[in-house]
Amino acid sequence: MINKIVQSMADAMAGIKDGSVILVGGFGSIGQPNALIAGLIERGAKDLTIVANNSGIGHVGLAALLETRRVRKIVCSFPRTADPVVFEELWREGAIELECVPQGTMAERMRAAGAGIPAFYTATAAGTKLAEGKEEREFNGRAYILEEALRGDVALVEAWEADRWGNLTYKSSARNFNPVMATAADLTIAQVQHIVELGALDPEMIATPGIYVDRVVHVPYGEPTVT
Repeated sequence: MINKIVQSMADAMAGIKDGSVILVGGFGSIGQPNALIAGLIERGAKDLTIVANNSGIGHVGLAALLETRRVRKIVCSFPRTADPVVFEELWREGAIELECVPQGTMAERMRAAGAGIPAFYTATAAGTKLAEGKEEREFNGRAYILEEALRGDVALVEAWEADRWGNLTYKSSARNFNPVMATAADLTIAQVQHIVELGALDPEMIATPGIYVDRVVHVPYGEPTVT
């Protein structure tokens, strides 16, 4: 019987190694898997590369992970947010590396990884410092740069509902990067607000099929809206 629901955060984090590339869902704090991030902190893995939309806000969630000084590098689109105090301190000290990637390019790099596409050309960032060191070609008179697929060892995602097979639904804007990250990692762990019976999910609402999900942790808060 397939059952991907784990009973403890320790079970969810099992096997995450030092030096891992971790994809972390969320747009700002929306859809960010804070419970899984706390579990990763407890796990104690270090020398991590984090891929996320931003560098964290305040001293919670992703920022709390950075504050442990176990993150060697962050790949993100918005290193400076409304309250990026932790990242800015680490950056000034030279204690963290930064790879800044345009948001759409970052999403497409992960989508490509999930689809088995090794690289693609995009006009985004052509002619800017972000294109330095990358292959450039011209198509129909316009410059394009080659971007490589971005795959993770682990993806931490936040979802609204799940069944025991790991099928996931998302609520509104909390969906953001979570579905594409779920496809782009060797190990995908989902924290979900609601566990439902197998067959209860509307197939049209499943944004992440269970084939992409390895572990599910129930982190309840809030109630589903009636649609």
